Amino acid sequence: MQRKRFDSINVIPMIDILLVLLVMVITTATFVKQGILPVDLPEAKASDKKEDKKEIDIYVTKDGKYHLDKNPISVAELEARISKIPKDQTIVLRSDKDATFQNFVTVMDLLKKYHHEQLYIVTKE
Repeated sequence: MQRKRFDSINVIPMIDILLVLLVMVITTATFVKQGILPVDLPEAKASDKKEDKKEIDIYVTKDGKYHLDKNPISVAELEARISKIPKDQTIVLRSDKDATFQNFVTVMDLLKKYHHEQLYIVTKE
């Protein structure tokens, strides 16, 4: 039995497959980056304008002070403000890594008490 020697390999089909995969990855990556598909919405004259709800930021500094949207606030005032925030409002909690854990837990207890579940805790990589 005689074996045929391969002098070269045909890489054209492999390149075709890689290009298709590359196009799929690039297309998917742009959708992920934007978060939504870009569409041009039609106009309507009789429509309710929906107000975009801004995120509410709560800061806990390393010295144990609280800030609501960058304004200093006491725990009692923070609780009063949290009680008035709608339940579907997004709240972003930024706690200093050197802050005591008790300060973090205090904010979490207030959010749980008033049933806020749209919460993001910001960290850095």
